[in-house]
Amino acid sequence: GRMKPVIVVHGGAGRIFKEREEGSRAGVVRAALRGYGILKQGGSALDAVEEAVRSMEDDPHFNAGRGSVLNEKGEVEMDAIIMDGKNLDSGAVSAVKCIANPIKLARLVMEKTKHMLLTDRGAHLFAQGMGIPETPGEKLITERSRDRWKKNLEPDSNPEEFQKDLGTVGAVAIDSEGNVACATSTGGLSNKLIGRVGDTACIGSGGYADNRSGATSTTGHGESIMKVVLARLILYHMEQGMSPEMAADTALDYMKTRVGGLGGVIVVNNSGEWAARFSTKQMSWATVKDDQLHYGIYTGERHTKSVDEALASESEGF
Repeated sequence: GRMKPVIVVHGGAGRIFKEREEGSRAGVVRAALRGYGILKQGGSALDAVEEAVRSMEDDPHFNAGRGSVLNEKGEVEMDAIIMDGKNLDSGAVSAVKCIANPIKLARLVMEKTKHMLLTDRGAHLFAQGMGIPETPGEKLITERSRDRWKKNLEPDSNPEEFQKDLGTVGAVAIDSEGNVACATSTGGLSNKLIGRVGDTACIGSGGYADNRSGATSTTGHGESIMKVVLARLILYHMEQGMSPEMAADTALDYMKTRVGGLGGVIVVNNSGEWAARFSTKQMSWATVKDDQLHYGIYTGERHTKSVDEALASESEGF
């Protein structure tokens, strides 16, 4: 291969509370380093994005996998998607319960079925058939998610206010062969209706990958993202010749002016240029390119470390 591999991850756009900043930063950095480790050894973009997202699903700081927010009935229902830029293959699951890593299941849907999206009970049966262990629902629920769910049930509560802290997770990558991929996973909106599925599981909204232009993963208000098909819109702008940053900003701006929606995106194009952009107050993100790690949470914030330095502090704990 001739391409220099690149990975970009996000831990969700919205409002990241002060006491959770450190954990969010550490979590996206860990995910980016894990994904980059795979790329560095000549692994595929697909494996790298799956591994990065799995790492964040296992981290209770994020609204995906363990730590997912609860629906109106106090249960976790999760959505995930993965896409291969080589042949436009994709796999997704929606409204799945009792699974630790929905992104793994999405990958199996892509590779072991002729379908692209399995939902709810069907996804559950497929997971059983594939020998994926069942995780009791309570194991996925953190104290924080339960507290928040209870607060939102109070008659004078405003769940909209709490939904600013959205926390979908995602990753995009280009590998040494020049193949791109994306992966996105989420617990959705707090106190959502049972069976509500947002943008994450929808191809072109929660993510899109095409070797001809690049890959993107989105986060933010799902219904707004679906209205403008945000991921595909960004790639369209890149096809028209825009840089990843310009394409991301243009699409986010359109979503804001047209439907009043806020969000964030990560992008990599097919020549390895990347962007992490958001219209919300914050979005945790991290990227590795040329053995340099960059990461941030606030607009304009960007820390840089060498990968070796980052891996050393990673093994000591942040």
